[in-house]
Amino acid sequence: MSRANFNVDVSGGFYTLSEAARLLGQENGRRISRWLSPTASGAPAVIKRDYQKIGDEHEVSFLDLVEIRFVEHFRRTKITLQSLRVAAHNARKELGVSHPFATSSVKFQTDRKQIFLDTAEETGDHQLLNLMTKQIEMYDVIEQLFAKDLEFSVDGLARKWTPSANIAPNVFISPAYAFGRPVVSARHIPTKTLFDSWQANDRSAEKVANWFDVDALDVEEAVNFELRPLH
Repeated sequence: MSRANFNVDVSGGFYTLSEAARLLGQENGRRISRWLSPTASGAPAVIKRDYQKIGDEHEVSFLDLVEIRFVEHFRRTKITLQSLRVAAHNARKELGVSHPFATSSVKFQTDRKQIFLDTAEETGDHQLLNLMTKQIEMYDVIEQLFAKDLEFSVDGLARKWTPSANIAPNVFISPAYAFGRPVVSARHIPTKTLFDSWQANDRSAEKVANWFDVDALDVEEAVNFELRPLH
């Protein structure tokens, strides 16, 4: 069945789970898939993705991708998936937005903080309760890490992400360019395009730069981004 039958808005970005995992620096999308589906008992998915599932495939949008990144930060602090499911459900309901974890920390940080506190009490999650009460500064750090390398639109939604600022500060992802593929340079050329050309041209950044009329440093950043290690 074609994706067009589901009115997929490619202007919102479009990623398979393997693509999403690679952008997040993971080897595969198995962990992510658990966050996109309700449980057998009927508990809601952590992330309410924009695109309907097609067969066995989970495709996600740019805002879904940003929310996956947010959930990953909390999972690293050992917050249970059950608590994150409840928090996400409550946040969507209380904040009235489909992507509560892809919203600006400036706009929603206080509201999210209260929702996480309420969730900790509701679920009896002592780790989350401790984070929200005794280690409140740690929660603030998590929020700051989430917002790092992200830019938000005036309505508070994420619109641009620089996923590897340490090795490729000019490579960014935005649904406004190349259907959400990672791009570089003022011409917004996909990094994969430059990387493939670099491989086909004796790994010469100068040759590729001349061909695409970009700076050689843009080519080098695209190569660094495509070759970055996964964890």
